[in-house]
Amino acid sequence: MKVYKFGGASVKDAAGIRNLAKIVSKEKENLVVVVSAFGKTTNALEKVLKAWMEGDKSYKDHLDNIYSYHASIADELFPSGNSARGNIDNSFAKLREYLRSSKRSSFDFEYDQIVSYGEIWSTMIVAEYLRKSGINAAWVDIRKALLTDDRYRDANILWNESTSMIRAAFDFRKFPLYVTQGFIGSTAAGWSTTLGREGSDYTAAILANMLDAGSVTVWKDVPGVLNADPKWLNDARKMEEISYKEAVEMTFSGAKVIHPKTIKPLHNKNIPLHVRSFIDPDEPGTIVKADATLKKTMPVFIRKENQLLISILPRDFSFVMGDNLSRIFHTFIKHGIKVNLVEASAVAIDVCVDDERPKIESLLVDLETEYSALYNENTEMLTIRHYTPEAITRITSGREILLEQRMRSTVRFVVREGIASSLRSSQ
Repeated sequence: MKVYKFGGASVKDAAGIRNLAKIVSKEKENLVVVVSAFGKTTNALEKVLKAWMEGDKSYKDHLDNIYSYHASIADELFPSGNSARGNIDNSFAKLREYLRSSKRSSFDFEYDQIVSYGEIWSTMIVAEYLRKSGINAAWVDIRKALLTDDRYRDANILWNESTSMIRAAFDFRKFPLYVTQGFIGSTAAGWSTTLGREGSDYTAAILANMLDAGSVTVWKDVPGVLNADPKWLNDARKMEEISYKEAVEMTFSGAKVIHPKTIKPLHNKNIPLHVRSFIDPDEPGTIVKADATLKKTMPVFIRKENQLLISILPRDFSFVMGDNLSRIFHTFIKHGIKVNLVEASAVAIDVCVDDERPKIESLLVDLETEYSALYNENTEMLTIRHYTPEAITRITSGREILLEQRMRSTVRFVVREGIASSLRSSQ
């Protein structure tokens, strides 16, 4: 069997869903189809959440807009009526009741209860359209089978508990094709959880691992894995195949074509990953596998925007290594802050992180008794795999380099985005 994953861009409208059905209909093997929320639905639900958490009644208008969007897609796909519209109506009614009657809890918990609906709605419509198209497809609510801990917005999979439930839910003796959700799961108590932003790729890899799939295919709006984001560098080139290790290095540095957690479940069972274009589905795309080699080594450029470069210094000028370093990183973990780059000296440590300002401010408050901190905002981290002098010049020319870190095959720079950057103190 195989796993296909379709992201929001591929199912943003009725035409995209028809294209999905066309791609799926060509597959002769048993198939699990993992689908993200339609278009920008996740962003729209985040607006609903924000307004609701603030007690702003405009959340109702935001939700009505989301409903109209989904209803219009359903009506275009099923002009003579279908059960999909009734299922959507019932699901929206359930969310409206939750928002009307529930007491607000922590932001992360409420995020998962509300934002997780996007994938439920999209898969209801996709599954019904596949059935309407003559494909024997079943819809699975992944929350009934994929159990996680209660780390909301970044939940960890409970592998042992989930595996048997997943295998029972996706029984190919009953159906040759299943449609399910990416990005979401649930706790043992039944509360919805999410696996981290853009986590549908990870879901596909999890299911492939648990079901012993022959391959995973992620359908994107690009021809495969490119050596740069084409929105940044317009001469980006496709790589025919890359290794698991190369993919991990790229995703860790910020490459967005694959979710960072995707590779490990596939590597553990040597399952190849195909990255292909839903725009040109007959093209082979890129394959990620254990024994891949770059037929022609080329620089790979990765840009991670909206970064903060934080310098942390012990107030007593003690060495920052040893126990100090352990305490600092424990505090980062405590606040759920992922570190993208670390550079240590005798009495300071420089850390590059995503600019999640509320988390950063809480972190600095926790550290302020023993440490002082300075940070540069409006920065970005630039990474080059297989770098050359020409490649370095190309992306750093005209920028102020705040930090440079070189390894055997990788170089990283933290640079200013522009003159609006500033150096600030946490004090």
